[in-house]
Amino acid sequence: MPRSVNSVAAKARRKKVLKEAKGYFGRRSNVHTVAKNAVEKGLQYAYRDRKQKKRNFRSLWIQRINAGAREHGMSYSEFMGKVSTKGIELNRKVLADLAMNHPDAFKAIVDAVK
Repeated sequence: MPRSVNSVAAKARRKKVLKEAKGYFGRRSNVHTVAKNAVEKGLQYAYRDRKQKKRNFRSLWIQRINAGAREHGMSYSEFMGKVSTKGIELNRKVLADLAMNHPDAFKAIVDAVK
């Protein structure tokens, strides 16, 4: 009995990997074994960076709130401490947006916590 090889599925698998590697440089885009490694590594980076993105944005918001608070003579930690004691339930994303785009509204919050 001849050996049975499911070349249809194998080709589909390789084609799927090469499709994901489209746009990669050099052999990473057209040689299956190289492309497979590149795609796997890319997916690892994607998984990791979905987590890092959240950290980076939180860090950015903190920097913006700190800059806004310092314009009104307070440090970030002092400001956030007073915000929580006063019971103002605005998250860092909203506070950062106010500090950047609506300085009058941010000043009102600073005055409320002072």
